[in-house]
Amino acid sequence: MSIRRLPEHLVNRIAAGEVVERPASALKEIVENALDAGSLRIAIRISNGGLDRMEVSDDGCGMTRDDMALALERHATSKLPDDAIENVATLGFRGEALPSIASVARLSIDSRPQGQDGWNRTVDNGVVVSEGPAALPPGTRVTVEQLFARVPARRKFLRSAKAEYAACLDVIRRLAMAHPSVAFSMEHDGRRVLGVQAGEAREDRVAALTDRALADNHVIVALEREGVRLSGVASLPTYNRGVGDHQFLFVNGRPVRDRLLVGAVRGAYADMLARDRHPVVALFLDVPPLEVDVNVHPAKTEVRFRDPALIRGMIVSGLRRALDAEGFRAVQHADPAGLSAWKPEPVSPTSIGAMPIFEAAGASVPTYSVAERRPGFLTPPPQARAEPAAAPAPEGTSFPLGVARGQVARTYIVAEAEDGLVIVDQHAAHERLTLERMRRAMEGQGVAAQTLLLPEVVELDEPACDRLEARIEELKEFGLELERFGPAAMLVRATPAMLGQGDVQGLVSDLADDLAAYDSALSLKERLDLVAATMACHGSVRAGRVLSVTEMNALLREMEITPRSGQCNHGRPTWVKLGHGDIEKLFGRK
Repeated sequence: MSIRRLPEHLVNRIAAGEVVERPASALKEIVENALDAGSLRIAIRISNGGLDRMEVSDDGCGMTRDDMALALERHATSKLPDDAIENVATLGFRGEALPSIASVARLSIDSRPQGQDGWNRTVDNGVVVSEGPAALPPGTRVTVEQLFARVPARRKFLRSAKAEYAACLDVIRRLAMAHPSVAFSMEHDGRRVLGVQAGEAREDRVAALTDRALADNHVIVALEREGVRLSGVASLPTYNRGVGDHQFLFVNGRPVRDRLLVGAVRGAYADMLARDRHPVVALFLDVPPLEVDVNVHPAKTEVRFRDPALIRGMIVSGLRRALDAEGFRAVQHADPAGLSAWKPEPVSPTSIGAMPIFEAAGASVPTYSVAERRPGFLTPPPQARAEPAAAPAPEGTSFPLGVARGQVARTYIVAEAEDGLVIVDQHAAHERLTLERMRRAMEGQGVAAQTLLLPEVVELDEPACDRLEARIEELKEFGLELERFGPAAMLVRATPAMLGQGDVQGLVSDLADDLAAYDSALSLKERLDLVAATMACHGSVRAGRVLSVTEMNALLREMEITPRSGQCNHGRPTWVKLGHGDIEKLFGRK
């Protein structure tokens, strides 16, 4: 078979297969063109998920009649004034999008530069069908209709209208997030689904486009190093999602999906979230053009960094610093579902004196006047405990987490703060404090070991023993000294002193399980964090242990000065607060 030169219309269709994968792909290219044109207001209207019609109107610089004709030719662009493609600073630069879309759909462009007349040009599946004057305000309006209508092989691979609409909305949300100085509006089938105003603060724009609750549960990320600037917002670890689709990453204003960046975010939250939970983040990297290659993917959704280690390190340290600066902070508002579980006690029509509680006691019920003092009411023993204070209890106004007033179910510390009631999960809180102590010890002289009077033998299967034996030196840094004791057992000679008299069998068994699940996928630093987290869990105050008031207050004070103490090692909150307003609602006062 001889080699032949492909006709122009077939070349455009092949290019469309790379650039225009679905309606969302075409919409992304058109909106990026509007942003590159200097628009301050962009309006998007789509029908049937973009399958039938998409229209994008902007107030950018517009195009003349001659420029419009060039724009519909392949590899014609205004965004590369010279041959230095490595210095590209715009979102688009290849000049492929419009001719590719026009080859598989009906594309109509109306444009008018400031102070000139408007012009229209319509191309139907690669053929110019009309052109002429057009009436419109300064700017450009691009309409795409019947995408892939004449390419049934491509049309049948599109998903449902709802799925395509969701993809279009995600594209616009990401672009709007990256450009807070531009107003965006979007309609689907005549219904307004998105609207943001120009000039919003970045954190407000991100919260408006993700979840309004993020506005109260985020930290600001800001870091600059070697000419690279990282900024954005990130959720507190206790404000998380079950899927990772709320992680928005941008490089020089370009939305990207990059494994390096996603892995760095996961690494930053490694010991603060369970592995099936994901943070909400919107991170913006401003990188010198020569330090990043954006020409590695047809749809420009992937990039390649000259120094990937620098970028990963910046994301991890930037997120860690921002989260550390918040100290003990966690999600502030009580869960609405939890508040709704509180129910008022039903009012009995029976008079107090006739209640069965008095009959059971065989007591006669005296009558009282308003001025008289009633004796103690006969009630079942309480489920909570309060310890008599030897000295007057301190006021909660001087401490952010308040002062301890009691313990409930031998698990939760109840404290009174100036602005409400604080409830602390004693095991979760102490688990985080123990982990941070171990980290500080590792940065210093290492974790002190406590030699066992009688070494303890832990029986495991042979593969588990092999995994532990391979990590003996790493575990020794944490004060855990192990030796192989036959094919299916490990001998424990010392344990970390700060863990006290813990369950040695359970600790070694859990470490073996964690190494089996994650060892090969983790770096050395991440493995050390995993070991520390497992040890901290075993060395923490357990639920069910009775604490004195002094111990409870000591735990609260340490939480206030310890970074990331607002969540345990698995991402669950260590404390919640019922504000005065929440309590008043429970009692119908508000």
